[in-house]
Amino acid sequence: MAGEEENQAASLEQTSTWAVAVVVFVLLFISIIFEHVFHFLTKFFSRKRKSLNQALYKIQSELMLLGFISFSLTVSQGSISKICIPKSKSETFLPCDNTKDWSNFDEEASCKEKGKVSLLSREAVDHLQYLIFVLALFHVLSCIFTFALGMAKMRRWKAWEEETKTLEYQFSNDPRRFRLTHQTSFARRHLRFWSNHRILRWPACFIRQFYGSVSKTDYFILRHGFIMAHFAETSKFDFQKFIRRALDKDFQVVVGMSLWVWILAIFFIFFQAHGFYNYLWLPFIPLLTLLLVGTKLQVIITKMCLESRDQSTVVRGTLLVKPSDNLFWFGRPQLLLHLIYFILFQNSFQLAFFTWTWYKYGLRSCFHRKTEDIVLRIVVGFLVQVLCGYVTLPLYALVTQMGSSMKKVVFTEQVIDGLKNWHRIAKRNVATSKHNSIHPSRDTSNHNSLYASREPSPSYTLDYSIYPSSEPSPSYKVDNILSDEKELEVAPIDNPLSPNKDEKVQNAKNKEIYNGEVTFRWQNEQRRYGVTE
Repeated sequence: MAGEEENQAASLEQTSTWAVAVVVFVLLFISIIFEHVFHFLTKFFSRKRKSLNQALYKIQSELMLLGFISFSLTVSQGSISKICIPKSKSETFLPCDNTKDWSNFDEEASCKEKGKVSLLSREAVDHLQYLIFVLALFHVLSCIFTFALGMAKMRRWKAWEEETKTLEYQFSNDPRRFRLTHQTSFARRHLRFWSNHRILRWPACFIRQFYGSVSKTDYFILRHGFIMAHFAETSKFDFQKFIRRALDKDFQVVVGMSLWVWILAIFFIFFQAHGFYNYLWLPFIPLLTLLLVGTKLQVIITKMCLESRDQSTVVRGTLLVKPSDNLFWFGRPQLLLHLIYFILFQNSFQLAFFTWTWYKYGLRSCFHRKTEDIVLRIVVGFLVQVLCGYVTLPLYALVTQMGSSMKKVVFTEQVIDGLKNWHRIAKRNVATSKHNSIHPSRDTSNHNSLYASREPSPSYTLDYSIYPSSEPSPSYKVDNILSDEKELEVAPIDNPLSPNKDEKVQNAKNKEIYNGEVTFRWQNEQRRYGVTE
């Protein structure tokens, strides 16, 4: 008894107050540094890449969730260790092939009296906390590295987008020029002897994803097909900026950890048992899935080229491909994003588990006794990271825009919030008018006269450079988000209805580039044009 008291650790009441104060100060100092780092990143992204603020918010949410999980495990540590199970059950599905020697373990007194063992010892609960934290950290770092590598490769797309504004590009793609389909560079790249055979098409597309996965020709043709499907032929839409905003939106999805991802983590932990020989098959699941996704994306480009050839053998200007959801698995382009999410998470789990076991138990622990296990986990893990970021991600960012519908990131966040608020106000006004028609009151005439005195709701059109017509509509801007206290006033920026013909021609030449960002502006002056409902 005396020996136990001598070996017992000092409690807080037996510890110097200056030591406690120093530890608390260091923890608070580190927390304040992290808070300032996040604040700086928020301000930086607000100036440079505002669409990444939501991803940063998700990372903060994940850290808060990890803190809650760690707190829950700490509080329930004693209760978990007091859950008793038979010794025979605890000897099943072990990560190592050797049996337990119970004389080397300190069990809870309540379980030892019953001849049983704890479900999880206190030390095992501590190790589990570290494993969960390392897993989440590796997942976030893996997503950041992958998307940074993909964005680095897609930087050349900006120069390609600028090239579409040159006279040389406009001359080579003049709609008045006619060519045979097989004479175009896009057809020469994708219409080969293997294109019409499904058995040969998939192996050829599998090999193609490793060299020149996204060529300049592919970018120009898919850009042209996207603009023709959603805008006008003469539109100067900035396709590269649109892809960048769409990829930022997808990053917000991938960087988070949803419920089904945590369920996958549970299964991965379960399959670490020795009897499953997971080192022979588990590291290859993200690699095979990644290669399958990249092959499918190349097949989609080839199919679009085949459909264009079947529709017409003569091309006017540029070969036209038609976006369609039917080109994707189950008609869902978003499914490819979830597969990339699965690939990044499982690969980050492999690397996180290897790093954690190496740090905690050593390189030659029972988790990694064989050399091939260590080599496979390291080589396959880094190979998946590089292939996903440098090969598959740029291909995904381009091809997934070829769905039937256009992503809402074509509008800015301010416009989306303003339109949602406007829609909410309109629904409330409709509900109020229906209520008044069913239950008329004495002041109905005053109420109707009040609404009649208001000017009609404005209708909005995009820049006339997108929808050319003989008399283009004016474009509008709104800087503030719509609210209940303000009345919407619309003022055209330009006057396209000017009677001066020379001015019309000059305005047509100076058309602004529409980059998918529709904005609005408050103005309290009298409207110069009549706007109908």
